Amino acid sequence: MALKEFKLPDIGEGIAEGEIVSWKVKAGQAVKEEDEFVEVMTDKATVTITVPFTGVIAELRCKEGDVVPVGSVIAVIDAGAAGGTAAAPAAPKPAAAPTPPPAPKPVAAAPTPVAPPKPPAVPAVPAVAIPTPPPVPVAATSAAFVQASPGKVLAAPATRRRARELGIDLAAVAATGPRGRITNDDLASAGTGSAAPAARSTAPSAGAPVGKAFAPIAIPPAPAGRSEERVPFRGLRRKIAEAMTRSKYTATHFTYVDDIDVTELVKIRGEAKKSFADKGINITYLPFIMKAIVAAMKEHPAMNSSLDEVTQELVIKKYYNFGIATDTDNGLIVPVIKDVDRKSIGELAKELQELAARTRDGKVTVDDLTGGTFTITNAGNIGGLFATPVINFPEVAIMGVHAIKDAAIVKNGACVPGKKMYLSVSIDHRLVDGATGARWMNVVKDHLEQPYRLLLG
Repeated sequence: MALKEFKLPDIGEGIAEGEIVSWKVKAGQAVKEEDEFVEVMTDKATVTITVPFTGVIAELRCKEGDVVPVGSVIAVIDAGAAGGTAAAPAAPKPAAAPTPPPAPKPVAAAPTPVAPPKPPAVPAVPAVAIPTPPPVPVAATSAAFVQASPGKVLAAPATRRRARELGIDLAAVAATGPRGRITNDDLASAGTGSAAPAARSTAPSAGAPVGKAFAPIAIPPAPAGRSEERVPFRGLRRKIAEAMTRSKYTATHFTYVDDIDVTELVKIRGEAKKSFADKGINITYLPFIMKAIVAAMKEHPAMNSSLDEVTQELVIKKYYNFGIATDTDNGLIVPVIKDVDRKSIGELAKELQELAARTRDGKVTVDDLTGGTFTITNAGNIGGLFATPVINFPEVAIMGVHAIKDAAIVKNGACVPGKKMYLSVSIDHRLVDGATGARWMNVVKDHLEQPYRLLLG
């Protein structure tokens, strides 16, 4: 018997942990090198990892839905059970099975702060168009989990950075997150409680959530004679929920809405659609809107920025990468069109068409999903008047594009038929004032109502 431990590999830059979405194998199953092994979701993408060597699955150490740090042993393979092994990367030294955490107990005093290693960058996270209501606080508090040692601390990279800023030893913080993970709320509680280290000298960053963690809410079973279905809350849906909660509790949202006379734009788009039809390219309104947004951002650069919560710096970006919220069978995914300012209407239309197809087919890469500076969510083909979308944090704003409808428009004192649409933009009020947001929208509006101006930029 040649047992080999398989550790969750480093899937990509900035990835600290992954969620086990589904196992493609089961214990006792014979496998060959390059067989599908496990599907793992990270903050950036969902990837399928293959079997590293031929053998028999001896043990699966994680369940579907578990969130595990990179480097954790997730399975054991008997590499000798199938007649030898294929060439494989050098196996890391076997690690002892993880020990269960101690029973919850209060922290009497904080030990000397220990500087954790420099964490990877926090990736951008996909956003959705309609906000999810925040959890409702209840009177009871959930049992906290006290970390056993610094080596077993579970915390996101951003949480580790904030702890280092505050001089807080993560090993001394009572964790309330899933599987004993330390959250920003836990740090806030530690900073105001008796366990706060005396050495702390830095104030919490502007993005730190306030208040204590909410206790989980149990939903009672269905009444007698009624039925219900329970589906595990994991995978992409859980990632979206985590991203939305962080955005709503960090960025101070305000939404600005305006109506746009797109009568001329409809005509120009119709002509462009005919011109590109023989090339197999579908010209939509989105490329025109993207170019109008770039023009507005060049006049108001704060609308293409983010707040670096660690260094407390406003990062104004000189590049224009727009995430496009895409509805798929697996949930909302936000692939990114890079360098919008450097591409023509036709080039943007072609790239949007190809990227949307790859996204819906589940073939997007990590690079397709990262690097965004602004997000657009388009619900116009579904209906409704307008929405107040949730910011794709840490971006500063997100625009909602809504349906184009027939409208009566007053021109030179006369009422004439035309086309109108609503645009809504949600903005982080910490970084952008309402007047700036309104002026920015005015530039977008001017370019869409006079679309020939898009040819001048």
